[in-house]
Amino acid sequence: MSVAFARIADARIGLDSHVAAVSGPRDGAVATFLGQVRDHDPSVAGEVTHLDYSAHPDAASVLERIASEVSAAAPEDVTVAVSHRVGLLAVGDAAIVVAVASAHRAAAFDVCRELVERVKAEAPIWKREILRDGTHTWVGIS
Repeated sequence: MSVAFARIADARIGLDSHVAAVSGPRDGAVATFLGQVRDHDPSVAGEVTHLDYSAHPDAASVLERIASEVSAAAPEDVTVAVSHRVGLLAVGDAAIVVAVASAHRAAAFDVCRELVERVKAEAPIWKREILRDGTHTWVGIS
């Protein structure tokens, strides 16, 4: 088990750096996830133009903990990398990027999905959806 990095980023994030960070000669599989800003939300009326992400000051350490726990629970040796953006993102921008490398594809796929789901459920990151008409809606605020 290994965590290449787990970070909150205030600049663009992409797949290439994540794949490079996890890939090695023992790896036969690299699974990735790129979550990008879309122009709609089924629970909101109107067109989304931007998302504005905010994170708690402890969000980076929570992300690191989640990545460590998920990689430690994997059925085989894996390496993971995860980043989540904060700040104002336009439609098409990457909000979260995950890469997982392992010897076999099943572990890579399973760990990648688990890491994404845990980050979405547990990381103290909130988003404000900005709509074309100038209104906004907060998501993730209880």
